Amino acid sequence: MAEVYLDNAATTPVLREVADEMTRFLCYAYGNPSSSHRKGLEAERAVREARERVARLIGARADDIVFTSGGTEANALAIIGAARARTRRRHIITGSTEHSSVLNACQLLEAEGFSVTRLPVDRTGRIEPEQVKAALRDDTALVSLMWVNNELGTLHPVADIARAVKALDPDILVHVDAVQAVGKVPVAVDNQPFDLLSASAHKIHGPKGVGLLWVRAGVRLVPLFGTGSQERGLRPGTENVAGIVGFGQAAARAAETLPEAGPRMARLRDRLWSSVKEAVPWAVLNGPPDPAERAPHILNVSFPGLKGEVLVHALADEGVYVSTGSACSSRRPGHSHVLTALGLSDDVAGGALRLSLSPLTTEAEIDRAAERIARVVEQLRQLVGA
Repeated sequence: MAEVYLDNAATTPVLREVADEMTRFLCYAYGNPSSSHRKGLEAERAVREARERVARLIGARADDIVFTSGGTEANALAIIGAARARTRRRHIITGSTEHSSVLNACQLLEAEGFSVTRLPVDRTGRIEPEQVKAALRDDTALVSLMWVNNELGTLHPVADIARAVKALDPDILVHVDAVQAVGKVPVAVDNQPFDLLSASAHKIHGPKGVGLLWVRAGVRLVPLFGTGSQERGLRPGTENVAGIVGFGQAAARAAETLPEAGPRMARLRDRLWSSVKEAVPWAVLNGPPDPAERAPHILNVSFPGLKGEVLVHALADEGVYVSTGSACSSRRPGHSHVLTALGLSDDVAGGALRLSLSPLTTEAEIDRAAERIARVVEQLRQLVGA
């Protein structure tokens, strides 16, 4: 049975050229970047080149890139690090549908005495600039919002929000979780009024365990793990050279393919929804109805009356791999906090699937997935008498 992998918002397969380059630095060029001998200098040079590559992908200066263990740590460093550095401002604004790493960081800061405003979203999952402006206070330190919702694909107008915030108070920092945006939509931080931006390698066919935080020059953060000389003193410890090199290789590939890959994924996403809707007319699209307001790689669909977890396992038996939502919270009981925030009924939220593509997804795979989804849904519907 030919498998179809449609859980790319959780993680993507590592490209062969990425794995080959990583192997070289795991097995042969294995020096410590802090060592002064030839092997150390070789590793240091590789890290520098990778920093330049990921910087080009997001339109940044290489000196402003801090490598982390992934998007979760990057988000924590941005939010907790910025808040602890600004002792006179004790208020943070975020969204109710943010990734758990952002919500958890905000919860930790609340225990330290910070005040957090969690903005509601509309039925499409969007937050508008006027909402953020209305929530600003004299002591607001940071606004942290995601560019692309990781479950719905909803595109937040983060640039407009950042401009609105800066127009009212330039001293408020703006952090963007761009984990699901980088490599999917054009990102150019130097042309936007952002201060901090997070990304992750394994969402763009790089390795797990490495990410980045872009920190605009002049923005001060308190390190999460104490002080050290690595990564501008913000993340002490020997660098994950092989992972960083892999990230750089994946970033170079993503930058090269993005102009074609983004529109192509959008076409395949729409083809998938059209085929599913034709076969299952009662299926419900979650998120913005306008495809232009959704990231090109994520489709969230509900099959009311069925259980998302049951669908996931039944589809896996058919060689189609999907999820019910974020991989970071998919094993927790209850509905997704994202779908709950939309105000969906239990029937609709409980039957939701996230189908996510990558630049490697083919038209044949989309057609194969649509056919199997329709068959499995009909079989389960007959079983439950829906």
